[in-house]
Amino acid sequence: MKFDPRHLEILAAIVEAGGLTEGAAMLGKSQPSVSRSIAFLESRIGQRLFEPKRRPLRPTAIGLSLAQEGKKILEAGRAASTIADTFARGVAGAVRVAGTPIFMDGVISGVIAEFQGNYPNIRIDQSYAYADEALEKIAQDLLDLAILPMRPGTYSDDFAFHQILPGRNVIACRTGHPLAGQADLKSRDVESYPWIAPPANSPLFSDLRALLDRIDQREMKIGFTGGSLSAVLNVLVGSDSLTVLPFSVVFMLQRQNRIAALPIEIGDPERNLGILTRRSANPHMAARRFTDFITSRFDTIQREIAAAV
Repeated sequence: MKFDPRHLEILAAIVEAGGLTEGAAMLGKSQPSVSRSIAFLESRIGQRLFEPKRRPLRPTAIGLSLAQEGKKILEAGRAASTIADTFARGVAGAVRVAGTPIFMDGVISGVIAEFQGNYPNIRIDQSYAYADEALEKIAQDLLDLAILPMRPGTYSDDFAFHQILPGRNVIACRTGHPLAGQADLKSRDVESYPWIAPPANSPLFSDLRALLDRIDQREMKIGFTGGSLSAVLNVLVGSDSLTVLPFSVVFMLQRQNRIAALPIEIGDPERNLGILTRRSANPHMAARRFTDFITSRFDTIQREIAAAV
């Protein structure tokens, strides 16, 4: 014999609430419709579900047993409502975000950790991408947003880009480097040291080439090439190598007293760090909450950088 789950849910609500009117109110239904559902269910099984002429209502043995099954449906409905509510309020869900490896590992990952401390039920699906790939994935709805450095005018009107940090690069080295702490350094002072080169397809690689051209160091002495920030840092702190990094990354890592920025002006890139989204998209609440958190946190980071400079 098959039962309509809605009838069992109604039975459970009546038993839990202690009456037809109360059960109807619990479910947001009218009392007559609830009475009809119980009458139909009794006709279906050929037995009474409640003892006659008893107030408050008292379920029969079969009524109680069926109500216990209906309670599972009732509780599942409540759980589903709670889940839907958390997603609607943006305190649960999943956010798909990508960005360049150096920024994601050096700055964004720490902010993600802070975000999840506040919103542990929001999953962050993070990947790496440079601008062209990020634009394509956002257009295909494979990403909710990207956090990466971009130049104005390198994306169409289909996309929105909200700047969160001005672009600035520095020459980085280990804290005990022979050049660290020296004042009045000149660009020629770095000529004898090897360089750690970012990946050839990264914006930082272009910045390094431009820097070496400006200081007329055409023979780049590359001691290491590596894609991950952790690999770059391990080589940087264990050698006298130099590299070019975003100042925000160096600023965050300076707290560990492992690396430093040399006081040599190398010119700021035209790119600025920002949040890239599709203009026509209607982001879900978790993505909105994450975007707002990133924006707010970087407002604080920008003030900290300004105070330290």
